[in-house]
Amino acid sequence: MKLSAIVAIVCLGGVLTNSPIAADDDHTPIGEAVKDLPLFDAHVHYKEPAWSHSPVKSVIELMDKNGVAMALVSSTPDEGTIMLWEYAPNRIVPELRPYHGSAGSSNWTKMKGMDAYLEGRLETYPHEGIGEFHIRQLDMSDEPLFRQIIAMAKERDLYLHVHSGPEPVRWLYSLDPEVKIIWAHAGLSTPAAGVYELMEQYPGLLADTSLREYDILGNGENLDPEWLEIVFDFQDRLMIGSDTWINNQWDNYSEIMSKNRLWLSRLPRKVAEKIAYQNAERVFGREISMDQIGTK
Repeated sequence: MKLSAIVAIVCLGGVLTNSPIAADDDHTPIGEAVKDLPLFDAHVHYKEPAWSHSPVKSVIELMDKNGVAMALVSSTPDEGTIMLWEYAPNRIVPELRPYHGSAGSSNWTKMKGMDAYLEGRLETYPHEGIGEFHIRQLDMSDEPLFRQIIAMAKERDLYLHVHSGPEPVRWLYSLDPEVKIIWAHAGLSTPAAGVYELMEQYPGLLADTSLREYDILGNGENLDPEWLEIVFDFQDRLMIGSDTWINNQWDNYSEIMSKNRLWLSRLPRKVAEKIAYQNAERVFGREISMDQIGTK
């Protein structure tokens, strides 16, 4: 469904009068009522530098403050994720990040024993995804490891959370068309047209929109037209996120969530609800509600 056929530029005050959907009350922006929606944060890291900066109790309190009912968490090292999950098991969906010790975003695929490390952690803890991991550039010598990772994920029905441009995602699908992928940051620096192309090419591909808030918000008056097309056409496959990759992101967490609620507020209720939490309910088999706020 193309932008010209579906949507106006949706703003806080209403829908532009020349929109083909303006007369349909079901398509009016959710507006201030967005504040009543629970959020699922699909891109959280609780890395070691954050452990003293933001103790586990304060992380959950910060989620409470911002109406974040649940979060998908991966950490460097994985112990950070497990600390949060053990403290608040009903609020944290753990996923396994490969990074630990000297294995980081640029060299993790070359670290001896990586397959055994991943297998061991997956056997020990209830991770529901593998990632977020980076594929900065394709290296065909990494194929055996990725085939093993895909096999681990398929055996447990897990998603791979992949930080990359479009080509590594295409490569992973070429290794196994049935692999389940969440595309981190919706490609981050990938132009909107490239995001649309990849999402259209692979109907099972999901994406989190962390670090894309300002791209989606556009000029501040109206949502960016290309991103609005992505949001409407792939509304069943998007989730918001914060990407707390450095402590400054924890310091700015409330602002990040506010920006996410801002762009969601400019969407029809049914679309906003899907992206805010309902897609995550389906993907991770959870019930997500504001009743979880203030609980563990």
